[in-house]
Amino acid sequence: MLLNPVISKLAGKRVVLASASPRRQDILSNVGLRFEVVPSWFKETLDKSMFSVPHEYAVETAKQKALEVARRMHLKHLKTPDIVIGADTIVTLENTILEKPVDKQDAYNMLSRLSGKEHSVFTGVVIVHCQSHGGNELETNIIDFYEETKVKFANLSEELLWEYVHSGEPMDKAGGYGIQSLGGMLVECVHGDFLNVVGFPLNHFCKTLAEIYYPPCKNTIHRVKHDSIPYVETFENLSDVESGCSSQAEIPKTKRTERKCKHDTKGLDKPSKDTVALETGIVELAKDCKLPSNIVELLDGFKASKALFAASKLKVFDKLKDNGPLKAVEIADLINASVRGTERLLDACVALGLLEKTHQVYRNTQQANIYLASDGEFSVHDYIIHSNDKLWPLFSNLEIAVKEGISQCQKCKNSETSSSDGSSFHSEVKKPFMTAMHGMLKITAHDLATAFDLSSYGSACDLGGCSGTLAYELVRLYPDMRVNVFDLPEVIQHTPCFQTENLDSSRLTFTSGNFFEDNLPKADLYILSRVIHHLSDEKLNCLLGKISKNCSPGQGGLLIAEIVLDEEKKQPRALLQSLSMSEGMQRSGSEYRQLLEKHGFNNVQLKITGNLLDVILAVKR
Repeated sequence: MLLNPVISKLAGKRVVLASASPRRQDILSNVGLRFEVVPSWFKETLDKSMFSVPHEYAVETAKQKALEVARRMHLKHLKTPDIVIGADTIVTLENTILEKPVDKQDAYNMLSRLSGKEHSVFTGVVIVHCQSHGGNELETNIIDFYEETKVKFANLSEELLWEYVHSGEPMDKAGGYGIQSLGGMLVECVHGDFLNVVGFPLNHFCKTLAEIYYPPCKNTIHRVKHDSIPYVETFENLSDVESGCSSQAEIPKTKRTERKCKHDTKGLDKPSKDTVALETGIVELAKDCKLPSNIVELLDGFKASKALFAASKLKVFDKLKDNGPLKAVEIADLINASVRGTERLLDACVALGLLEKTHQVYRNTQQANIYLASDGEFSVHDYIIHSNDKLWPLFSNLEIAVKEGISQCQKCKNSETSSSDGSSFHSEVKKPFMTAMHGMLKITAHDLATAFDLSSYGSACDLGGCSGTLAYELVRLYPDMRVNVFDLPEVIQHTPCFQTENLDSSRLTFTSGNFFEDNLPKADLYILSRVIHHLSDEKLNCLLGKISKNCSPGQGGLLIAEIVLDEEKKQPRALLQSLSMSEGMQRSGSEYRQLLEKHGFNNVQLKITGNLLDVILAVKR
C-alpha cells in the first residue's frame, strides 16, 4: 500500500488534522494514519473575488485552517505539532462556488441548479511541517495541492429533491449534498477521485507524502496524463525508490552543527571500527531525537490541572456565569487579582477548552456552566476544591509514600477524608468532603442505579451512603423500593443540607452507625459505593462477612460501585487512584468475583458504565 512506507517516517511524530469532519477522520484512520484532531477556529471569510480560479480559494482556506491550528498549539497549548493537515472542499458550477445552504429553500434551489448538469468538486489540501526554535518562534514549511473531481447529477424531479431536502442531510454540506449518504442517489456518474467528493483526496495525499519523504530518482518517475486533471508522478515500487536514491529528504530539515576540537592524541589508540559505528549511530539518533508527545503531556499535565484548580478557587467560572462575557480587567476586579495574572490564567483556560475568547472578551463554555460553575446542574466545583486542598498535598509526597508504602494523610493537614471506614473526623472537615462527594455522585448516580434492574428488591441499605445522592436516585427510579442510608453520626447530621427538592423522601431513612461495630440494618440489597478500595483485607473481610450473614440465600444482593480494573491492569485512572496508598487496593472484575464468591455470593455480574464508576451485582448463594 502506498502509504505504508511513509507510516514509519511519521511514527513518534505529532500529526494533527485541523478538521472536525468525521468523514476526513474516517478516511485517514482507515489507512492506518495516527493523528490528533484539533478543529480549526479560522473563520472562512476569504473574499472569493480575490481568486482567479475556484481551487485557489480552497487551497488558501485549507492553508489558513492549518496555520491557525499550528500557531494555537504552539503558543497556547504549548504542544508544537510536527505536521498539521488542513483541507477545504468546495462545489463549483460554471466557476461559481456553491456554499452550504442557509435553509431548506436555499438547499432546494442549489440542488435544482445541479440537476442534470456536471459540476466540479475541488478539495484543497495543505501539509504544514512545524519546527519550534524556542520561545514563540515557529518555523513552518508548507506544501499544498488540490484535486478536482467531475460529478454529474441525474435529471431530478421536484418531488425527489424535496424528499432529500427534508431528510436534513443537505444543510451542513457544500453544494447541498453528501455523496457517501443519501445524496448518492442524485448522482449519475463520477469522473475522478470519489473520496475527493466525500471530503479528502486520499490517493493524491498519499502520493504527496511519498514525494516528501521518499523523493524519487529521475529514472523512476513516470508522468501520467489524465483527462481534465494535471499529470501526477507515480512510482512503480516505492521500496525500490527508497533503496535506489543516494539521498532522502526529510521535512522539516534540521540543521546539523559539527564542532571540531583539538585533542592531544599521543599515547592513545585509534578508535575501533565498532566504536566509530556506535558513535555515528548515536549522532544519527540524536539528530532526529524529539521528546515523544505523551511524555510532554505528562510533564505539563500538572500545570493544566493547577490552572483548573486556580480558576475554580478564584470563582472565575462563577463570575462569568453570573455576569456574562467579560474582559480580563473586569474579571480581575471581580476576583481581586492582578490584570496580568488574570489574563494569563484566562488564556490558559481558553487553550484548555474551558473558556471561549472573542475580541478580548471571555465567556464560559457550555461545559463550564454545567460542570465548573458552583451552581451548575452537575457541578464538580467542590470536588475540584477538594482535589486542590486535600489531594494535591497528598500526591506532592508521593515519592515518600512509595518508599514507605503507606498513605501520607497524617502528614497533610486536615487530609482525613474517608467516610464510613471507622476513622474519627471533625464535623467541620466532614461537610466539605461530603459536598465534594455529592457533586461527583450526582454525575454517576443514574448510571449506578440503572446498570442492573433492581426492581425486585423491596429495600436497600447504602452503607457509607454519605449525602444520600444514590439513595435519592434509587427512590426516584424504583417506586416500590425503600432505602436506608447508613453512615457515621457526623455524616448523617449534615444530610439535610443535600436533600433533593420536589422528591418524596418518605421512603428514605438516614441511620447513624459504624458498620464495623454496629449491627447492620436489615435490607434485601446492600450497597457499597466507593468503600471497598479504601479497606484493608481484614476490614473488608469483616464487612463482607456481616453483609453475607444478613442476606437471605437466593434473594439477598450486594451492589458495588468502584473503578474496576481491566484484566491486564492497564487502566490508568484506577491505578493512579491506588497511589493514594490507602489500606485497600484496586481490583479487576475477576478479582471481585473471587472475593465475593469467597463470602458466599454467586451470579456475579459486572457492568462497565463508561462513567466515573463501574458496577458489580452479586446474589447470596
